[in-house]
Amino acid sequence: MTTVDASVRAGIGTSPRRPDGTLKVKGEFAFSSDLWHEDMLWGATLRSPYPRARIRGIDLTAALALPGVHAVLTQRDVPGAKRYGLEIVDQPVLAIDEVRYQGEPVAIVAADHPETARRAAGHIAVDYLELPPVTDPEAGELLRRVPVRTGDPHATADVVVTGEYQVGMQDQAFLGPESGLAVPAEDGGVDLYVATQWLHVDRKQVAACLGLPEEKVRLSLAGVGGAFGAREDLSMQVHASLLALHTRRPVKMVYGREESFYGHVHRHPATLRYEHGATRAGDLVYVRARIVLDGGAYASSSTAVAANAATLGVGPYEVPNVDMEASVYYTNNPPCGAMRGFGAVQACFAYESQMDKLAAALGMTPVEVRIRNAMTAGSRMPTGQVVDGPAPVAALLARVRARPAPPPSTLDSRELPGGVSNTTHGEGVVRGVGYAIGIKNVAFSEGFDDYSTARVRLELIAGEPAVLVHTAAAEVGQGLVTVQAQIARTELGVERVTVATADTSVGSAGSSSASRQTYVTGGAVRAACQAVRATLLARVGGADLMGDKIVNAAGMVVADLAEALGDGPVEETVRWRHRPTYPIDPETGQGDAHVQYAFAAHRATVDVDVELGLVKVVEIATAQDVGKAVNPLAVVGQIQGGTAQGLGLALMEEVQVVDGVVRNPSFTDYLIPTILDVPPMAVDVLEMADPHAPYGLRGVGEPPTISSTPAIVAAVRAATGKALGRVPIRPEHITA
Repeated sequence: MTTVDASVRAGIGTSPRRPDGTLKVKGEFAFSSDLWHEDMLWGATLRSPYPRARIRGIDLTAALALPGVHAVLTQRDVPGAKRYGLEIVDQPVLAIDEVRYQGEPVAIVAADHPETARRAAGHIAVDYLELPPVTDPEAGELLRRVPVRTGDPHATADVVVTGEYQVGMQDQAFLGPESGLAVPAEDGGVDLYVATQWLHVDRKQVAACLGLPEEKVRLSLAGVGGAFGAREDLSMQVHASLLALHTRRPVKMVYGREESFYGHVHRHPATLRYEHGATRAGDLVYVRARIVLDGGAYASSSTAVAANAATLGVGPYEVPNVDMEASVYYTNNPPCGAMRGFGAVQACFAYESQMDKLAAALGMTPVEVRIRNAMTAGSRMPTGQVVDGPAPVAALLARVRARPAPPPSTLDSRELPGGVSNTTHGEGVVRGVGYAIGIKNVAFSEGFDDYSTARVRLELIAGEPAVLVHTAAAEVGQGLVTVQAQIARTELGVERVTVATADTSVGSAGSSSASRQTYVTGGAVRAACQAVRATLLARVGGADLMGDKIVNAAGMVVADLAEALGDGPVEETVRWRHRPTYPIDPETGQGDAHVQYAFAAHRATVDVDVELGLVKVVEIATAQDVGKAVNPLAVVGQIQGGTAQGLGLALMEEVQVVDGVVRNPSFTDYLIPTILDVPPMAVDVLEMADPHAPYGLRGVGEPPTISSTPAIVAAVRAATGKALGRVPIRPEHITA
């Protein structure tokens, strides 16, 4: 359990200290990789070296003969369902007769030492018949096609710009690799302690594969070292549980960094072909686009990613005529699924690149053409859905445009492209400025039954009122534990708040993804607190709770809070849902698919050495509407972190896959931004309340990643004059 410091009097709208913050800074926080059991074994996984091959046989003899090995299991040892999946049950627990991507699990081992387990996995002899992999999405099997069509499909325009854009495969690059501990239980079930984003959907899949009822599979959230979408899918959960049940011993599994690259999904690579038409005055007439996403070997959440790319694919603009289509395909490349921005990232890079092209063709500035076409409250999406909350697109753009420019570059090598490596002395360095704005849906869409459950208990502890909040919502580093305590403190006026460890003994809270947890679990905690307050007031005939006093309708005190709790605690459990969404029409894409829309804008300033192809991001200005900043400091942190991930996609981050083989599964060769790469950020937070959301808030986590990438690329284009239709930008793209 995590007890929030009672000395900090902080409800919503304030920034109390995070209970895990000091522990993490001091290196004392217990992550899932720190789990330990005195009697535990260690698990290891044998993975396919080939992106596609038929399995003709597996010989376990040498592995089983190693001293210290307790189990070696293959797909024949899976007692329940052989496959699992978030949306489509298509991914084998262990390869059945064919491997479909490099790194697919083939067998698992339990041994008394991690090195013994790894050696045993290496002793398993697999007879593979290598097959030619399918690596071109458009040559693969179609998984889902999502059209969005409105208006005149044959509309014409005075000014037309076209472009083809590509987005590389990005990794979530969380610092804590996949890990967990499975403990066999006396009832024949298993207790699993794991770093995940969605406890209940994990339990459902694990139980099915183990052939157990769900009540015999109990999950508790272990310390999570980052997620960003990749922990929505299973990794080692079933494997550790299988080994634990087979050996009747606790089994711990921890991936190394290279195995982590193989063990989770990535952002979908994309090819995007766009055509924009506008009047000579600069008004958009039509957008036509075809988006192709590489889903990799298994479905994961690809169908929903395609829907987001299509429904959000024209951006936050008024466009009367739209012919949009997003398709996702199976290939033998690594599986792709959820990552921060979830389909909107790929689309935004393309449509914002197009808006810059359009501005140039019209002789307008990039901000002018965007503001001219900006949607507002009451605008209609290409799906026909009315944006019935604030849509401050023009205001966000105006904010970042009005920010003072950073000072001119100096000849200090630390401030030049290439940094202290002293690759340039300032010759060939050109400054560029670029803008972008993006749109993102919040929470799950298309009629998904999206809800969260909260249990709140108000009681006396040592004569002092105290609150216990219990949900299954995963704290993955975003500060959700703190937010839940803030809401309870605001609704019940009690300083002493404890947030219980998330587990499956309480109802589902859904996934920590889609920028939804503060909205949905926050809504559930608020509703449960309100139910507790109503029950308490009914107990003593009160009308309201004012601090630690209960008052009647006339404002007279009828009881102290402590007195009212003397008859026993008050506990309520509430399952809370946001307003409904609906499936979109499969032919036209029309329908109210989304709960809420969120917006962010960026202005990037870069210095580029045009001779060496080196880029230095000098400053990023950003503005985002968050509806209500429940925790202002955490909001700014989310905006800064999301922007840094967008910078990574713009300039350095790509899982390089050649013929289905990953070439750079390490942080030596897969580069992520460090503190030396992330520039000063000027952050404007707008609070324009959404009337449909708890406290008027909007989801915060994803929008910063969406528009930061195209803003940086636009700045590099401005400095170089290069078209730059692909991210990440490489030096040769600038110098060629």
